[in-house]
Amino acid sequence: MSKNYAFSGAKRDQAGKGVARSLRREHKIPAVIYGDNKEPVKISLPSKETNLEYNRGHMFTTLCDLDIEGEKHLVLARDVQLHPVNDQVQHVDFLRVSAKTKIAVKIPVHFINEEESPGIHAKAVLNVVRHDVELLCGATNIPDLIDVDLTGKETGDSVKISDAKLPEGTSPVITDRDFTIATLVAPKTAEQIAAEEAQEAEDTAEAAVPADGDAPADGDAPADGDAKAEGDAPADGDAKKEE
Repeated sequence: MSKNYAFSGAKRDQAGKGVARSLRREHKIPAVIYGDNKEPVKISLPSKETNLEYNRGHMFTTLCDLDIEGEKHLVLARDVQLHPVNDQVQHVDFLRVSAKTKIAVKIPVHFINEEESPGIHAKAVLNVVRHDVELLCGATNIPDLIDVDLTGKETGDSVKISDAKLPEGTSPVITDRDFTIATLVAPKTAEQIAAEEAQEAEDTAEAAVPADGDAPADGDAPADGDAKAEGDAPADGDAKKEE
């Protein structure tokens, strides 16, 4: 299990788009803490540190020791909203957790014992169907990864959740079937690759040749009045509210 990371933040009394924009101008990010049968708490976090932690890729599987003006919270990030253009963090939802909290978390899959797989030795391709598996586990005991054993797997075999070594105290959220995590696929022959490349080149050539009548007539250009006026942009209130 990964070591907790830590944030320090401040409480905020107001919510809404205007407040959010004001916080972001100050290089802060609006966030909220909820759960554990307590009232939600609106907070703000430093933008730089929050984006760094998010880009490390572990916020959804690693607990956070959150200090809000001296008040300690043990939390787990459950939702992060990103800017649609630059992918900067815009808002974070944190869930309060304790040693008794059970939670469903997507855990990355790690394949082991590839050298013990006859299919891998025969140049089979490991086609990963699930890069992570959702497990039910204790919030204070979230595993870093799931080891999936490839020992004895032949070309054409499927690798199932039953082949995984699940950490103690965890179980798959999907319980009604032994679902597939990956398959071992036979490598393509040189003839297959050449045929696929030829077909792709043919499709590209056909798409580049316009059919008769596809070229627009001179009179088809939109009139000046058809262009979208500046006033047609959505008003600020039409955007999705922050909370």
